[in-house]
Amino acid sequence: MFAVTREPIDVAALEEMVRAVTYGAIVTFIGKVREHADDGRKVVALEYEAHEDMALAEFERIAESVRLLYGDMRIAITHRIGTLYVGDVAIAVAVAAPHRRQAFTACSVAIDELKSKAPIWKKERYADGTAQWRSNP
Repeated sequence: MFAVTREPIDVAALEEMVRAVTYGAIVTFIGKVREHADDGRKVVALEYEAHEDMALAEFERIAESVRLLYGDMRIAITHRIGTLYVGDVAIAVAVAAPHRRQAFTACSVAIDELKSKAPIWKKERYADGTAQWRSNP
């Protein structure tokens, strides 16, 4: 249900992991590499690094805290590391829950918590040849 990988993320497989006949809703967040940075510079790639064991433990903690807050559900999280190019999927979070509102809320909370707590770092590489480590907002 939780992974840090150098391989492309199979979003359909992630959704299949959380699917169950008891859940009427599946909400999936997909984070992709954008063409422009927040300051408008053209991005050619992102480089992600992670403390993998700590990241996986944090994914599990996030999922458990979300379940405690929002009830019965399944949560799967995968984050890609290494060099990713514009359009590549960097992260996917899938949540299956009995009802859509529960699934939407849980998915939103999970990605926000992940971005603020998981030991994953991102360097933006720009078209002008420069690069900069960025914090997760």
